[in-house]
Amino acid sequence: VQLVESGGGSVQAGGSLRLSCAASGLPDATNYMAWFRQAPGKELEGVAAIVTGAHNKYYAGSANGRFTISQDNAKNTVFLQMNSLKPEDTGMYYCAARLSPYGTRWEGFDYWGQGTQVTVS
Repeated sequence: VQLVESGGGSVQAGGSLRLSCAASGLPDATNYMAWFRQAPGKELEGVAAIVTGAHNKYYAGSANGRFTISQDNAKNTVFLQMNSLKPEDTGMYYCAARLSPYGTRWEGFDYWGQGTQVTVS
């Protein structure tokens, strides 16, 4: 299983970035994917999640209204469109996948990517 994130970079406050997570080898039963981030010196936090196939979406309060999670029709790439970026959005962004669509929103993930850095100044 591989989750490969891309699309990170440096941007000024108010700008936008679109992150991509290309998934390969995931079991067909994979039902739930999410984006997490970790700022320097802070804990990992969930940002956005999607029930693959059903397209139910969930957002952390800090992301609601600014970020949009989506997936392609083949369900092998998940995107995170980030608009109106703020310096506090800076961090390493990780893609994660979970086989079960059930459970707490930000726990129980089975697979993780290596991350892509987002820096907002």
